Amino acid sequence: MKLQKFFKLAIFALALMAFGAACVKEGPPGKDGANGATGAVGKDGVDANQTCKMCHTPTKVDIIAVQFQYSKHETGETAISESGNAGCSPCHTQGGFQDVVKRNVPATFTLNATTGKYVNDYSCNAAVAYGELLCRTCHSSIHETYTSTDLPKLTTTAAVPMTFWGGKKTINLTQDGGSSNLCIKCHQPRPFTNRLTGNVLDYASLISSPTAIFFDGTSSTTMAPALIIPSYRTHTHYGALGAIVAGMGGIEFLGTLGYASAKHATVASCADCHMAATNGGNGGHSFVAINNFNGCNVTGCHAGVTASDAKYWTNPRSTIKGLLAQLATKLQSGGVEFLNRNGDSASNLWYGITTNNYDGYMNVYDPATNPAGPTYNTKQFRNPAPASSWTADQKAYNLTLPILKMTNAQFGAMINFQLCLREYSLGIHNLDYSKALLTNSLAIIP
Repeated sequence: MKLQKFFKLAIFALALMAFGAACVKEGPPGKDGANGATGAVGKDGVDANQTCKMCHTPTKVDIIAVQFQYSKHETGETAISESGNAGCSPCHTQGGFQDVVKRNVPATFTLNATTGKYVNDYSCNAAVAYGELLCRTCHSSIHETYTSTDLPKLTTTAAVPMTFWGGKKTINLTQDGGSSNLCIKCHQPRPFTNRLTGNVLDYASLISSPTAIFFDGTSSTTMAPALIIPSYRTHTHYGALGAIVAGMGGIEFLGTLGYASAKHATVASCADCHMAATNGGNGGHSFVAINNFNGCNVTGCHAGVTASDAKYWTNPRSTIKGLLAQLATKLQSGGVEFLNRNGDSASNLWYGITTNNYDGYMNVYDPATNPAGPTYNTKQFRNPAPASSWTADQKAYNLTLPILKMTNAQFGAMINFQLCLREYSLGIHNLDYSKALLTNSLAIIP
């Protein structure tokens, strides 16, 4: 039986093979005739990895990535802490920055008809307010065409309306194709806002009425009309250098010096100095210019500039340092300085810039944010708005401190001090403008 079954299967298999052969047999040529001769082999295309190598080489993107490791854009942790914060993320997260650029968000303040107060329009969509600052923060076209033309394209080079002024003043540094505008988009001071209206503070009134009382913390009655209740964190924030470099944005009291700008404002770009040829870990995409004079010593600018150069380095910085010291001494009430000293080199970003190590914050007591003030200041001012979370002892201590009072001129001069301190270079960014702000502020205060 098994042998018989085997023969039947073998015959069936042969029949299938014959049928298959018949199916694949070519029929007669169609109307277009028989197939022509095989053509020549085409030229090989470029391998995908060869396209990558246009940028990803040790001398191009690879070295940029290494330099970026030394940048505060890379090492800063603010992108994490500010994620989801629509007001801070435009400068502290990649998604927030891309969003305000894409939507061309204005730096204006708009009246809310329901609340009757103004709202700062410069904010991003909270849903995209995340991500550390990386390559695509500044370079908008990476990995779009996968060619070397992607990298040079910047996210924005448009003129920058100043949020500090509610969009009423605009910075536009056109040299180097406007690349500095990309930097200043974030590196600009934050606005002071009127607590009664929500609108940006009327800085012009500080100039026109210098002797008027800006704040008096004597009682609830004297504080009621105050446009700002001062605290430890009443300051310009940290992006002061955009205003200084551009030669605009300070409180421009009339005085002996006009508000001219040094040549850096129109000749040099941010990249010229902060992305100069590297010196150790400074320069290139570290954006660090400290102790790197390669950006100074280029054709058409300076020559031979070093850390000991008197004309271009030591003398200008000494002048501004002296003016800051003089102004800080005058900014006081009842023998108590308005400005906070901080001798801690770890927490004070401006440690060493001034003799007394001012950090730009106000010398106002706060058990959470400024409990160590007496360590560096002989006295602090009373906090005019203690929080409900304070303990009984903290509130009692606060009442023993001197009451804060200041004029319009003093508040405006304090703003100028903060701008000229926090631009960090001691006048190198724009010596003429810094010198005018400080000199005229000194003159306006009795």
